[in-house]
Amino acid sequence: MLNHHTISITVPDEESDDRSRLLRALRKRRKQQSISFRSKTKSELLLRVLRKVLRWWALILFVPAIGLLLLEVSRVLGKDPGPDPGSAAKSVSGFGRKSSVGNLDRLDPRTRVVHRVRERCLKILPPEELEHLEIPSVETPSFPVNRVVYISETDGADIHSNTNLLQQHTNATRFNLFTGYQTIQEREESYKVNQTAVVHCGFYSENGGFKISDVDKRYMQSCKIVVSTCAFGGGDDLYQPIGMSESSLTKVCYVAFWDEITLRTQESDGHRIGEDHMIGKWRIVVVKQLPFVDQRLNGKIPKMLGHRLFPQVRYSIWVDSKSQFRRDPLGVLEALLWHTNSVLAISEHGARSSIYDEGKAVVKKHKATPEEVEMQLTQYRHDDFPDEKRFNGKKALAEASVIVREHTPLTNLFMCLWFNEVVRFTSRDQLSFPYVLRQLRVLKDVNMFPVCTRKDLVNSMGHIRKARSHTN
Repeated sequence: MLNHHTISITVPDEESDDRSRLLRALRKRRKQQSISFRSKTKSELLLRVLRKVLRWWALILFVPAIGLLLLEVSRVLGKDPGPDPGSAAKSVSGFGRKSSVGNLDRLDPRTRVVHRVRERCLKILPPEELEHLEIPSVETPSFPVNRVVYISETDGADIHSNTNLLQQHTNATRFNLFTGYQTIQEREESYKVNQTAVVHCGFYSENGGFKISDVDKRYMQSCKIVVSTCAFGGGDDLYQPIGMSESSLTKVCYVAFWDEITLRTQESDGHRIGEDHMIGKWRIVVVKQLPFVDQRLNGKIPKMLGHRLFPQVRYSIWVDSKSQFRRDPLGVLEALLWHTNSVLAISEHGARSSIYDEGKAVVKKHKATPEEVEMQLTQYRHDDFPDEKRFNGKKALAEASVIVREHTPLTNLFMCLWFNEVVRFTSRDQLSFPYVLRQLRVLKDVNMFPVCTRKDLVNSMGHIRKARSHTN
């Protein structure tokens, strides 16, 4: 029988403790590696997401923006006010143009940041002060020009006496019986300032066109302050002025010049002139026998020659037909003329500062032919007109969709000279405004206001349809 002997091995306590410590260290190392792996995985994931965001950030922003835009468009177009009493007034205000509903009748003020402070672009008086605003009293003029004499065919000294020269001018320029036939020598003389200025300024001949009825003439002669616009060739609708005080309604004339094309266009859309010659607040003056085939040139007549059309007016505000005037006229005069001691106020150009840069843009946008623009700028270079972007501390280039002015002999002369430049060269009046302003020299009280001020004055609606040319 076998005996089984048991052998006991004694392990020292120190060795057991060493094994325990090794196991604990191993477990701790594995745990740290696991945490490190998870942390590394998260970092790589975040880095991958960040790379995707940086790569597609434009799309991430664009998609929600498009969604919000579509929602807003559907909300606006989905509105159906129905035949409530205000709908007729709304139709008169903008003739029901759907594409402009976002801007039509907006009165919210435009603002800008100046020295880190947000302020209104047009600092107009509050309504309670506008109601009691008085027109400044007439003062004896102390301008370098005290009187302007307008050349006409009855003077017997103009170029019409020479048939050959007349034919040459008719073929080479757009001068006609309305403008008279200004020579280059007469052009140069017209910029020489005398107390009595003698200048071509439209309405040269009784046979020159731009015929207005005697009834309308009597109304226009009664105006002291006028807001005017025109739409020739059926190109634009008529937007009712807004934002005026009750006081202004009794002191200010609102006159819109139409031709027979615009009259037919509007009547076909159901917009008829009342027996009082009015549509809303506008007095409609229908002009016959327009002197130019180019409707842009026809539009320069009420725009620049308001002093010839409104002989008794002291102050005028011109607004292009693509805009809705939205401020109180007396408040505008106070803010832009009386408060600044100016006689003429016009907006700085929003995009460019140099007429030479503007000439390139005009050609690029097909607003005039390269030959027309080159002829004009070549003449200006010959006259040493500099390629400067600033004049008297302001932009040298203006944007003339809104013109605010006092009718003085000097400003009337300026507008005549400006009109003659537009007729001689191109219809783009922003090319000639800086030239005339610099050449005249003595007209210094000009307020070139910022673009945001112009945007506060009007709601821009854009042109609706292409104007049809007038056929002589």
